[in-house]
Amino acid sequence: MRPDLPAIHEIWVYLSGSPLLALILTLAAYQIGVVIYERTQLNPLANPVLIAVTLITLALAALDMPYATYFEGAQFVHFLLGTATVSLAVPIYKGLPSLRGRLLPLSAALLGGGATSIVSAVLLARLLGADETIVGGMYAKSLTAPIAMGVAERVGASPTLTAVFTVTTGILGAALGRFVLDAVRCREWWQRGFAIGVAAHGIGTSRALSVHPEAGAYAGLAMGLHGVIGAIVIPWAISALR
Repeated sequence: MRPDLPAIHEIWVYLSGSPLLALILTLAAYQIGVVIYERTQLNPLANPVLIAVTLITLALAALDMPYATYFEGAQFVHFLLGTATVSLAVPIYKGLPSLRGRLLPLSAALLGGGATSIVSAVLLARLLGADETIVGGMYAKSLTAPIAMGVAERVGASPTLTAVFTVTTGILGAALGRFVLDAVRCREWWQRGFAIGVAAHGIGTSRALSVHPEAGAYAGLAMGLHGVIGAIVIPWAISALR
C-alpha cells in the first residue's frame, strides 16, 4: 500500500460516520424489498417496508451505528413525509365523484373503523398493564405517519413511539389484510381497498395500488379522509375525556 494513501479501515470509519451512508442504506434496503416483493408475485408477506426495516435494523446492529447518526442521514426521507401529507388532497379530490351512492356505507366504515382501531388498541394495552406512554402512542397508530406524529404531540404522547406503532400497524395491515378480508368474504375491490386504507394508511394503500387500481383509489381516499378526520377528532375527544 502506498504510504500517502489512507488505510482501508480509516476510509470505512469516515464513510460510516457520513450522513450519506444512512441515506444510501435506506434507499438500497427499500429497493431490495421491492425486488423481492415483485419476484414473489406480490406476496403480501413479502412487504417491501417490512423487508427494508429488517435489513436496516440488521445493518445498524452490524455497523454499530447509533440511531441518531442514522437519522441524520435519513432525515431527507423523513422530510418528504410532509410533502406526502399535503399530497393526500389528490386522492381525496379524485375519489369524491365515486362517493355517489356509496357515501353512507363508506362513512360508516370510516367512522367505525377509526373508532375500532383506537378502542381495541387502547383497551388491549391497558388490559396488558401497559403504562400511559405506550397507551398514548396507540391513539393515532392507524393514521398516516406524519399526521399521527402531529396528533401525538397535541395529546401529549410520544411522537417517536407513535411513529413506531404506526409503521408496525401499516406493515401488519398490508401483510395480513388480504387474509382477513378473504376470511370475512369481502370481495368487491372498492370495499377491500377502503378497509385497507382506513386500517393500514400509506403502507396498506401502497399494497392496494399494486394489486388493483380500484382498490388503490379507494385506499388512498380512505387514508386521506381518515387522516383529516382523525387529526381533528382524536385530540378533541381525548381532551373531552380528560
